[in-house]
Amino acid sequence: MPKLKATLLTGRTVRQGRGKEYGKLSKEYQESVAICQIDPDDMRRLGVVEGSSVRVATDFGSVVVKAAKSARGPHPGVVFIPYGPWASLVVNPETHGTGMPSLKGIPADVESSPGEQVLGLQELLKQNFGKV
Repeated sequence: MPKLKATLLTGRTVRQGRGKEYGKLSKEYQESVAICQIDPDDMRRLGVVEGSSVRVATDFGSVVVKAAKSARGPHPGVVFIPYGPWASLVVNPETHGTGMPSLKGIPADVESSPGEQVLGLQELLKQNFGKV
């Protein structure tokens, strides 16, 4: 199965902000942040289509999210996950005294993850932290 060596960026999006208005347990919020925006050519190389499950892994963790075709680009080898609990699992938690983790330029591997489902927020928290 092909694997994409990528640089992970995280950040805010308008859709993420709108999703929060429905509440962090809402379908709208999950659909706005449990995604990985990928260059269309990289999606083809990975053999994934929009909405399919992909696993994003870094030195800090891994998470299954939905593939989303990036509207910006081209930007081969660069992927984007909006700020949220799913992104938090793969960013460097070290704050270097600033109170903010490193959220940009993180080396990542992205691969198709057929058969794996994106966890809802409560399941994600329970699986990774033992509680909700």
